[in-house]
Amino acid sequence: MIHHLEIEGRQITLLGTAHVSHESTRLVAEVIEREKPDTVCVELCESRYHSMRHKDSWQNMDIVKVIREKKAFLLLSNLLLASFQKRIARKLDIRPGQEMIQAIESAESVGAQVHLADRDVRTTLARAWRIMNLWDKIKLIAQLVFSLGKVDDLSAEEVERMKQEDVLESLLADVGRSLPVVRHVLIDERDRYLAHKIRTAPGERIVAVVGAGHVPGIKAYWKTETDISSLEQLPPPSKSIKWIKWIFPFGILLLVLSGFYHGGTETGSHMIAWWLLANGLLAGLGALLALAHPLTIVSSVLAAPLTSLNPMIAAGWVSGLVEAFSRKPKVIDFENLQEDIHSFRGFWRNKITRILLVVVFTNLGSSAGTFIAIPLMVKVM
Repeated sequence: MIHHLEIEGRQITLLGTAHVSHESTRLVAEVIEREKPDTVCVELCESRYHSMRHKDSWQNMDIVKVIREKKAFLLLSNLLLASFQKRIARKLDIRPGQEMIQAIESAESVGAQVHLADRDVRTTLARAWRIMNLWDKIKLIAQLVFSLGKVDDLSAEEVERMKQEDVLESLLADVGRSLPVVRHVLIDERDRYLAHKIRTAPGERIVAVVGAGHVPGIKAYWKTETDISSLEQLPPPSKSIKWIKWIFPFGILLLVLSGFYHGGTETGSHMIAWWLLANGLLAGLGALLALAHPLTIVSSVLAAPLTSLNPMIAAGWVSGLVEAFSRKPKVIDFENLQEDIHSFRGFWRNKITRILLVVVFTNLGSSAGTFIAIPLMVKVM
């Protein structure tokens, strides 16, 4: 899938590939060798490039720091996406991202500069997460998790079709269809970003290697000026959300006080009981679904009713830290991470991914508990 573009007299060869295709890998090497470009653009960001070139980078990860910086969901989503791509690659008997590796190697062989053209995947996921409501977040997690199981059920026809497609982009496109609110972030913004980075790459002759799913968008935005600095930033939380975070706890406290005032001690006590039960039990259920340590489950049950009233702390952060210290990841967990993310069992067996699951599932349980508790408390009045 080769397209020829031009900008200010510079020649750009846009090569659309399938991320798990032998044919794409061969075509990448052939085109770069033939064109001998000044620059080869690849659909990689700095973090993905680093992980691709340095396979042992996982061993330097500080899981406690990930939790404290509120990046557990971002890391878990990244691992789920990587798992889907790697399992497809294994089924097709190829290396995932081989065409990007080939593009880098071919660029080095012809003396071309390698230009990273994609937005950091962590920024993409963070921007998407920021605009989603609770239900959208639950749907996204479920879709990413259940996508793992689909791989083993692929028919021969579907396997052949995937050989001609960009599998990772296909998964993101599915997410975009089921969650229209995040399609703009996952797909459209990246098309604009890639178009700008390729258009402004150094050199007179450029070969750009991107997933086939991005080609139509890149061509559509080719002559559109884009302020990529705005696409690299996290949109600040709206002022209304900031106020709600602080007003909400006071609203709950006023609701309970109102129960005591109008209904007496029994009514107020029942309202408090519903708040404790709904928050604590659902947060504990989330930790239990992640197969957390018993101490972690207990901590989530105890912490959730309190953290739900504190905008600065989340129940998942507490349970994640307890899990990290109760079952501290060992060197072998980091060494096995790349292999363990190939399966459901591996995600729950590896101590690193299990900690991430504990954080996310506990937070989702606590949030659900809050929404369930409020109508129950009002009903008591």
